[in-house]
Amino acid sequence: MTLKESALVAPETAPRSQPAEQPHRATAWPEARAVAARAGAEARAARAGEAAGWEPQALPLGAALGRVLAGPLLALTDLPSFDTSAMDGWAVAGTGPWTIREEDAVLAGHASAAELADGEAVRIATGARVPSGTAAVIRTEHSRTEESAAERGAGTSGPLLYALREVRSRQDIRPRGQECRAGDPLLPAGSLVTPAVLGLAAAAGYDALAVLPRPRVEILVLGDELLTAGLPHEGLIRDALGPMLGPWLDALGTEVLATRRIGDDAEELYEAVTGSVADLVITTGGTAAGPVDHVHRVLDAAGATLLVDGVKVRPGHPMLLARLAGTGPRHLVGLPGNPLAAVSGLLTLAEPLLTALAGGVREPHHVPGVPVQDEVQGHPHDTRLVPVVRRAGRAVPLHYNGPAMLRGIAAADGLAVVPPGGARPGQELEILDLPWPTAVGTAPAQGVCFT
Repeated sequence: MTLKESALVAPETAPRSQPAEQPHRATAWPEARAVAARAGAEARAARAGEAAGWEPQALPLGAALGRVLAGPLLALTDLPSFDTSAMDGWAVAGTGPWTIREEDAVLAGHASAAELADGEAVRIATGARVPSGTAAVIRTEHSRTEESAAERGAGTSGPLLYALREVRSRQDIRPRGQECRAGDPLLPAGSLVTPAVLGLAAAAGYDALAVLPRPRVEILVLGDELLTAGLPHEGLIRDALGPMLGPWLDALGTEVLATRRIGDDAEELYEAVTGSVADLVITTGGTAAGPVDHVHRVLDAAGATLLVDGVKVRPGHPMLLARLAGTGPRHLVGLPGNPLAAVSGLLTLAEPLLTALAGGVREPHHVPGVPVQDEVQGHPHDTRLVPVVRRAGRAVPLHYNGPAMLRGIAAADGLAVVPPGGARPGQELEILDLPWPTAVGTAPAQGVCFT
């Protein structure tokens, strides 16, 4: 029997990665996340320098947002590269009062004025290069000038500048190299390129950044019952995961090669899994043991190795992680078909794997130690992931948190990790954050229901 033929064996006779007579042993939730992260890191190490398309890429700053630095970001110059004024005001030399050189003014982006002699002052703008000989910068609001000869007295030339406060040596001057010296490490390899990183890179003299390639992902949405348009009817339901997973994975910094819809057909699924060039294949549904749940049988037929086969978490316990056979380290994450259960699988297995595979130095998005406002019912033995919003420093659980519901997560800031047995009011819980900005601290939208 060929591999392709074995994928079509009837459920009651199909081989399984675990013998049928042995009880199913799901992986504890923290351990499952650790397994996924290790799998991503091992794949990353195996890929480095081995496969075409995994070499660092030099991208213009505008194209590098959301990528991961391939090497450390080193300063190409001193920052600032010359002594600059931190304020609008006066550059002064020596002690006051100072004679103002009216013909000179030092502006940002222009050549500095001639060297100041003791007792001289020149007007200067924020960011301008301070003239040689400058002892300090006096802010405009901390100074006054005298214009009339009568007020100045005989023997003086030009207006005088007086300080209204004590003048300290080098005050309001940003010295050369205050932020960094040329060659200083600014950020380590693996840092996420955020808008702030782009600004830092530009300030440090970069026109392009060396970044790692994005992990490639292919999404296979399974099921005969799914509609792509219109209202649910006659036993058919709308596909909620197809529109959701691609943008979610984009936000995690991946390259989504395709989102394909496949019916309850083991042969088609086998061809899609074995023919994919993605680093990670994500399937939705088909991970349980029903008559049309083909994922396990297809993985057996494809020679895959199950790393996680079920997780002690609600919702989403039928999720799985497998290492696919063939060239290069490739993986498959099988998500349950229920929408919130699929989100649980995405955060439990896919996100840690992808973070490690991308070479990032950050842990998967999480905010530890947020006290929960209300009591949260737990599962006797499994971890629960519950949508929450953060209000006044507390996590407020949301209603509509059943496995098939998205109403809660759509309004949520994140998912609270509820230990077996539940959580009491005030107990601190880890929060799995979402990979996009949320309106933290605002009033809940109309229609949001709390538990």
